[in-house]
Amino acid sequence: MKTFTFNKRWLIIGGFWIVLEIAFWAQVLRDYPLIPATYVATVITLASMISAHTLSDLLLPKAMLTGKMKVFAIQCVLLTLFLAAAIGGAAVSCYWLFLHGTPYDSLGRIIAFDDFWLKMGSAVPSAVLINATACGLRFYEEHGKIEKNHALLQQAHLEAQLRILQDQINPHLMFNVLNHIHILMQKNVDLASVLLVKFSDILRYQLYECNRESVLLDREVQYLKDLVAVEKIRWGEELKVVCIWNIQDGKRDIVPLLLVPFVENAFKHVSRLPMEKGYVTLILNQENDQLIFTIENSSSVQQPRKGNSHGLGLENVRKRLELLYPTQHQLNIDKTNHTFNVALTIHLHPKK
Repeated sequence: MKTFTFNKRWLIIGGFWIVLEIAFWAQVLRDYPLIPATYVATVITLASMISAHTLSDLLLPKAMLTGKMKVFAIQCVLLTLFLAAAIGGAAVSCYWLFLHGTPYDSLGRIIAFDDFWLKMGSAVPSAVLINATACGLRFYEEHGKIEKNHALLQQAHLEAQLRILQDQINPHLMFNVLNHIHILMQKNVDLASVLLVKFSDILRYQLYECNRESVLLDREVQYLKDLVAVEKIRWGEELKVVCIWNIQDGKRDIVPLLLVPFVENAFKHVSRLPMEKGYVTLILNQENDQLIFTIENSSSVQQPRKGNSHGLGLENVRKRLELLYPTQHQLNIDKTNHTFNVALTIHLHPKK
């Protein structure tokens, strides 16, 4: 069995027209008897409802959808003239139907109600006010819907962009780790076994936790530690790796995989000259809402980077920062002949 439910919008509109009818009736009742006053107020209210709802519920939404506002302007003029004619006609017809030849009749009323066009002209301002109010309210409502839809589209676009960027990071990371395992299995099976355990932790994190909008800072830091451990196993004594982790509150939220490209980039482009031991220094400090991440790796003019960019990963993380922390981050990348340094400060979102 279907249950009847009230439409809140139409309930408010119905109440508005009832109040307007009563206001018209009370005003006209000062100059007319009960029946003529009721007749005039009813005709004016019905004509106002027809004109206002035709404009606001039919013509205005269609014009906003198609962009034909000039046609709508002409329709507004025509319906305003219709409403003015209805108001003037109600007054004139009321006189000739109910007042002419009665004790309420007078010479002044005959003169006042003898010219329909004069009455219609005097009713134009009232007609304009009624139609303009109805259209203004509807335009405000439609504009609110458009803004809401625009916000939803922006959010959907943002989520799609973030998904694309994250999907670009994940395969690149997986390729590097698998390649490391492949190399180690040919040289040191025990070490490769340790690396597989680290890799399983990395994979578990990416499969089950990274698809969320945010993760706990503790989990992201542990993920970074696993990555660094993988790289240290790969490089062995050829590379000096120093990490300082100073996390005050690991229960704060952070966007997943945000710092990974910097770590990957440092190990990928660290200097690898035969007579020179490279280094990577990573420092992560967090206090209250501020997260400060710095990572520096040795570089060499004899081992130039390809092109002027910092790689796909760094470009992706720039975009993610702009999307997720638009006014809440500072990123500085400094390259010299001997070092490559990244400094990132993020104002973490408040605790939920």
